[in-house]
Amino acid sequence: MNTAPSPDALIAGAIIGISDELMPFLEHPKAIAVAQMVQSVLQSARQQLAVYDAALVDEHNDMTRTLRAAAERLAGVAAPAADRVRQRAATLGSTPDLPTPLDRPTVMAAHRELGFALQDCLSDLDEIQRAGGDDAARADEALAAIRGHLGPRYVRDMQAAMVGAGFIGRG
Repeated sequence: MNTAPSPDALIAGAIIGISDELMPFLEHPKAIAVAQMVQSVLQSARQQLAVYDAALVDEHNDMTRTLRAAAERLAGVAAPAADRVRQRAATLGSTPDLPTPLDRPTVMAAHRELGFALQDCLSDLDEIQRAGGDDAARADEALAAIRGHLGPRYVRDMQAAMVGAGFIGRG
């Protein structure tokens, strides 16, 4: 019979293979722990598969809005760092929202570029904050806009990546 297993089915098969064909023959506690950790990592990948593409598109679209929001909050700030944030908002932040589904390499490239743009904005906002004065408050607001984007991302990533009891500790 010809089959075309999904990535999820392939990973599930590897987890079962470790459990049924490898684990019964392991005797050393560290080898058993490593096999269980590999299963845990594979299970984490399975859980992320279901949401990865949609999350990537959602994050792209939210990052463009976040760049624009950060730049808006720096209105009136006359500093090179603020200019850099506004420039990123004018270029990367002005790209149109991506539809779902979209070609994965296109989404991944756009997501990576926007991720680095937000990262660079954090450095620029830190520069403005450290300079102090009235502009620091606007930089705080811009930082809050970026944190408003990053917080939910971290929560979603942890929900998709955590396997619970599957993680093995040292000791």
